[in-house]
Amino acid sequence: MSDTAKRHKSKFKFNRAHRYYKLTGFYSFVVESIKKSMPPVLVVVGILAAIHFWVMDIPSMLELAVEKLPDYGVSAFFYVSETILGLIPPELFIAWAGKTATPILNLSLIALFSYLGGMTAYFLGRRALKIPSIHYYLEVRMAKQLVMARKWGGILIAVGALLPLPFSISSLVAGMLKYDFKWWLIIGLLRFVRFAIYGAAIFQVV
Repeated sequence: MSDTAKRHKSKFKFNRAHRYYKLTGFYSFVVESIKKSMPPVLVVVGILAAIHFWVMDIPSMLELAVEKLPDYGVSAFFYVSETILGLIPPELFIAWAGKTATPILNLSLIALFSYLGGMTAYFLGRRALKIPSIHYYLEVRMAKQLVMARKWGGILIAVGALLPLPFSISSLVAGMLKYDFKWWLIIGLLRFVRFAIYGAAIFQVV
């Protein structure tokens, strides 16, 4: 098969997949899920912004934590970050792991804590359903998303696990949308793949 034929075939497959996702409502599901999960994200961002401007700027706080805390303290700090919306880039912690005496061990630990942080965020999402106002909001105003989550939720989790997007947000949304925890456990393992790839790249630099 010629290169031109291969390109046409690939383009045809892409267009077919695009039409399928559009017709089945995948794109609208992703957009609506993100939009309706933004209020709690904005609250946390507001708190962090207040700390950044009136207490201590976030980069300096991170550097101080890395300098003063023992390895297990940095890992615990990262776990908290990965639970609370993952707003501190994991790449900073991967770079820290590369500078330690046991880089592979610490990289494995922060990958594990990232996975566990996502798991905690998932259960926080499920726990939020116990709050009557949130339960009503999800069951009534997000009824369509609850149905779509059973079909497309795995893709959202995979995107959060692999790409430079907050993993905890996709996990929080998955929990709030009652995505099957068994499948979250399996798909969430892609988080380890991301840390392995980024670690291999960053370790060459630090």
